[in-house]
Amino acid sequence: MSTKLHTKDYSNNDRLFFLLDPNKDIAGNDPVRVVDAIVESLDLKEFKKLYSERGRCPYHPKMMLKIILYAYMNNIYSCRKIEKAVQRDIHYIWLAAQERPDFVTINRFRNHVKKEINNIFTQTVLLLAERGLITLDVEYIDGTKIESKANIYTFVWRKTIEKNRAKLQEKVRILLQQIDEVIAQDKAAETETVELTPETLTSLIGELKEVLESEPEPTDKEQKKNRRGRKKQIKELEKHRDKLREYDSRLEQTGERNSISKTDTDATFMRMKEDAMNNGQTKPGYNLQISTENQFVTDFALFPNPTDTLTLIPFFNSFLARYGHLPSVAVADSGYGSEENYRSMDEAGMEAYVKYNRFHLEQRPRYKPNPFHHDNFHYNADEDYYVCPMGQHMTRMGTSHSKSASGYRSESARYLARNCKGCPLRCLCYKARGDRRAIEANHRLNGYKRRARELLTSEEGLRYRGRRCIEPEAVFGQMKSNMAYRRFRHFGKDKVTMDFAFFAIAFNIKKMCSIIAKQAKNGGIHPILACLCVYLGLYRPRIKYFGKFRKNRSPENNPILRTQKQRLRRKT
Repeated sequence: MSTKLHTKDYSNNDRLFFLLDPNKDIAGNDPVRVVDAIVESLDLKEFKKLYSERGRCPYHPKMMLKIILYAYMNNIYSCRKIEKAVQRDIHYIWLAAQERPDFVTINRFRNHVKKEINNIFTQTVLLLAERGLITLDVEYIDGTKIESKANIYTFVWRKTIEKNRAKLQEKVRILLQQIDEVIAQDKAAETETVELTPETLTSLIGELKEVLESEPEPTDKEQKKNRRGRKKQIKELEKHRDKLREYDSRLEQTGERNSISKTDTDATFMRMKEDAMNNGQTKPGYNLQISTENQFVTDFALFPNPTDTLTLIPFFNSFLARYGHLPSVAVADSGYGSEENYRSMDEAGMEAYVKYNRFHLEQRPRYKPNPFHHDNFHYNADEDYYVCPMGQHMTRMGTSHSKSASGYRSESARYLARNCKGCPLRCLCYKARGDRRAIEANHRLNGYKRRARELLTSEEGLRYRGRRCIEPEAVFGQMKSNMAYRRFRHFGKDKVTMDFAFFAIAFNIKKMCSIIAKQAKNGGIHPILACLCVYLGLYRPRIKYFGKFRKNRSPENNPILRTQKQRLRRKT
């Protein structure tokens, strides 16, 4: 006997739905409400200058900012995908108030706020500082390389450009000698020691064309052939001029870098950690530097330098321009441990918990210092001499200077032993030729290293060192793995900075939402977070709910613990 199935009325021809009250479909603790409240509290006065008073009324910048930030929080970075989400997803529909901007409008908005979005990021960080989530006094600094949108085969190397340019200069001189015996040879003789430029070649080409046009028309075949050959040579000279102009523009774009990309001239070719072929292949990318506190991104900057040594001082300048002060404590790894960086942080009054290159080696339990290394020699600061392992004094002989890539000049003292001939430790001490060992010591850098070693091995240093591994490294892991932000999607440094500013704001908001959800799940919410949520209108205390939750979390009411106790009783 079969029973009749009863369903609600459904018609394929009538599929009209009305969103009567979206607040019922969106939970009260949903992250979309956090985004809405935070954007409403921001100051968007700078956005007004981007709009014209004439024409059609544009979409409100708050609405555009809300949907883009919420899309970045959900790993959506494409404008076309954001357009689809605004049409289909109830969260985006609620944020946009049922407005439907297309992908062109969304992309245009992002490109127009390249400078203003940086101020929005600063406002969100200051909002976190005002609510006590961060202090902006302790900053954990680290960098990572992110691949550019440019193709890996669009590379241009500086040495190759200079080499090809020199060859082209020689070709031009030879060609000038072959074109005209009167004008070209005289000009080439004048420019043998002077470098040829596109402007010089343009004037030469003009003179050669005038001479060629002033000549009478050829009458025989031999003259016609010579005239065609000279025209061909002038065209070839024009090609060389255009190529020389291209080389000059490439060198100007390269600047002090060793390589650039043809499609993204701001990107530099550098080795990435994500090397699928494991052959050290270089890819166009940017060196992203960030500072974090409590896993919130407090500042960021993009650099073309493959290493982190030259990025610390400009990064601190960016932090100072953004917040008006420098952090009191800076924590970084050994990639930033240079004399220039230590001196800059010391003059700024910061406590530098920054490692140097041999710090990890010195902290190993089985580490034994090499007695023959000059850093382990006894140094008499009063009389300025070193003592070798055999007790021989090494007197100071002079001073050497070195210049870094940033222009910083460091000073090293040179010391020389009296006589090492016949020393029983000569084979262990040094392998260079000669009977007198020479060493160089940078006393200022050694003093900074001793100070850094004292700070890093102290109680506070151990805490900062342990915290550094879970601060910027965790942010990079979440960014690349969880949020799939492994590659930039724009050309040019200004657009890349704009895109990451959107991402950093979304990352901080998402982190705040996760902290609020975690605190609420554990049976209560932190007072600071409660004040923040109350300020934003996102939280209302529910004493009965949290009291019941804490009761259920007790050991007596925990089902897992009860099951374990029952199993132990059965065994006994």
